[in-house]
Amino acid sequence: MLTLLPTPIGNIEDISLRALRVLEEAEILLCEDTRVTKRLLHLLSERHGLKHRIERFVSIHSHNEAETIRSFSVDMFEKNVVYVSDAGMPCISDPGALLVAWCQEHGVDYTVLPGPSAFATAYAASGFANPRFLFYGFLPHKGKAREEALAEVLGSRYPVVLYEAPHRLEKLLEELERHVPERTVFAAKELSKRHERFFKGTPSELKETITGTLLKGEWVIVLDASPQRAGVPGMDVAQIEALELPPKQKAKLLAKATGRSVKECYEELVNRER
Repeated sequence: MLTLLPTPIGNIEDISLRALRVLEEAEILLCEDTRVTKRLLHLLSERHGLKHRIERFVSIHSHNEAETIRSFSVDMFEKNVVYVSDAGMPCISDPGALLVAWCQEHGVDYTVLPGPSAFATAYAASGFANPRFLFYGFLPHKGKAREEALAEVLGSRYPVVLYEAPHRLEKLLEELERHVPERTVFAAKELSKRHERFFKGTPSELKETITGTLLKGEWVIVLDASPQRAGVPGMDVAQIEALELPPKQKAKLLAKATGRSVKECYEELVNRER
């Protein structure tokens, strides 16, 4: 049997009693990074008396996930097999989904333990009252893919939760300041850790506050919903038309902004370029 086991996103005390029991019963441990996981096991042994009997560690990360899973046999899961990512919930902006699909395809029993997750923790801390929100994860790093994804995020009728690396946080705040300067943004730094900090305000206010050493650490960003009518992007028509995107992608965004069909918007864009 396979058990997907979430691990603390920072504070080691967030490990559950059930997770400790599952780790003690584990015989094979699949993990994103064996060094990170062995360090976690060492801390759990020191602080919570964990006594495991793991026979084998197998690394499964984003670069080798498919290849590694193809080497598995159904017989392997006659033992107690556990998968952990480096921190948080497997399959949520972390590997694991392909492993679950493999188990489904081959009739292998599996279960998922509930546990720490950064996006839910950040939304609870944000103070946004909307009972519905969207989890987006990481935006594309650059180029047209990022522009298109950001336009989609800014047009959401619900608050959106993003993950962002410290070296790209300034860039994100600059983009938000340019496109939605009045939008409320919540930023959570190092959730559950010693240096946990919360910030809330407009993009320019956060940009002025979060500087220097404050930028270091892991970030979760929550963007308030678009104040415009449902389905209308936070970027206006002129801003969308100014994006350097292929006509088909731009037509989709314009259709959302105007309520017209994608075909009509596309034909208009093409006719302009002639």
